[in-house]
Amino acid sequence: MDENKFNERIQDLVEEAEQKPRREKKEKPQLKESIYSLRLDELQEWLKENGEKAFRAGQIYEWLYEKRVKIFDEMSNLSKSLREKLSENFALTTLSTIIKQESKDGTIKFLFQLQDGYSIETVLMRHDYGNSVCVTTQVGCRIGCTFCASTLGGLKRHLLAGEIVEQVVKVQQALDEVGERVSHVVIMGIGEPFDNYNAMMNFLKVINEDKGLNIGARHITVSTSGIIPKIYQFADEQLQINFALSLHAPNQELRQKLMPIARAYKLEDLMEAIRYYTNKTGRRVSFEYGLFGGENDSVEHAEELSKLIKGIKCHVNLIPVNYVPERNYVRTPRNQIFAFEKTLKKNGINVTIRREHGSDIDAACGQLRAKERAQETR
Repeated sequence: MDENKFNERIQDLVEEAEQKPRREKKEKPQLKESIYSLRLDELQEWLKENGEKAFRAGQIYEWLYEKRVKIFDEMSNLSKSLREKLSENFALTTLSTIIKQESKDGTIKFLFQLQDGYSIETVLMRHDYGNSVCVTTQVGCRIGCTFCASTLGGLKRHLLAGEIVEQVVKVQQALDEVGERVSHVVIMGIGEPFDNYNAMMNFLKVINEDKGLNIGARHITVSTSGIIPKIYQFADEQLQINFALSLHAPNQELRQKLMPIARAYKLEDLMEAIRYYTNKTGRRVSFEYGLFGGENDSVEHAEELSKLIKGIKCHVNLIPVNYVPERNYVRTPRNQIFAFEKTLKKNGINVTIRREHGSDIDAACGQLRAKERAQETR
C-alpha cells in the first residue's frame, strides 16, 4: 500500500473509531536532518556525492558512536571543509535534556526537547542482564489506547530515524560517566513504531551496525499495537529482532474498548498475522498484556486468553499497570495478578510478570511529558 494512503487510512480508522472529527492537516515543520539518520552505506554515498572519499564514513561513525562527540569540530582527523559540509547539511544534536528523573531502583527517565520545540520521553532501565533503553518513535500517538498517557493530544509528528538513534546515544553518554553501556533497546516508548515504519527500520539498521552502536539484533525488541499490514511486512524482513504485540484483551469486544485500533484491525485477523509471523520467521512472539483492575484481569479472562493464543510460539508478559492520573484505570490487586499468572501456566502458557521500573517517578509511558508539557497533550 502507498505510504501516504496507508497513513491516511490509519488516521481515518482511528478517528472514526473514537468518533472524533477529523483534524485539519497542519504544515509539517522543516527539520534539519540528523547525522544519526544515515546508515553507513548512505553516509558513504553522501560523501562521494559531495566530493569526499567514502572511507571517511568509517571515521565519522567512529566519532559518532565510539567517541560520541557533541560537535562536528571535535572530529579532528577530518578536514575543516568536510566538517563545515557536515555542519551545513546535518544536525549533530537534535535533542536537549529538559528533565532527568532518577528512581531509587536505578531507572532514569529523560524528557528531551526536539528541534521544533516538541518533547519526547526516553527511559533507561537497569536489569541483571544489562542496561535497556526504551525509545520513542513519535511525538504523541494517534492509536488512541484508552489506558495510555502517550495518546493525550494525539499525534504531532513522526520522529526522524536520527532522532530515535540519538535517544540511545544520549543515554549512552550519560552511562559513559559511570563506565556502563547500553546493551538492550526496546521500541516501546511514545508512539506506534509501525506507524513510523521506515524511520524505525533505519533506526534498527544503524544501532545494529558493527561500526555503529553495535547492539545485537537479539537484544532489540520492537512492539506494535497491531497494524496488520506492517506485521506481514516486518515478518518478511526476516530479522532476528524480537517482536512483541500489545494485546491487552482476550476478545474483540474488550480489545476495541481498550484499544480503538481494534475496530480497524479485528482480533481474528490480527492473530492470523501473528501466526504468519511465527511461521515465517520461526521466532516466538511476546504478548504484552496490561492488567487493569476489574477490566481484563479475571481468571475467566486468563482462560479466554489461553484459548486465543494456544498453539502459537509465544510468551506472555503480564504488566501491572502504573496509575496514570489522566486515565481512569486502577491497579490489579497483587493476589489477582498471581491468580491470572497461575491460570495461564496451568494451560501451558509461558508467562512472566514484568518487574516494575521507576514506580517512584513518572514511570508510565507519556506521563512525564503529559505533566511537564501540558500544552502538547491537550
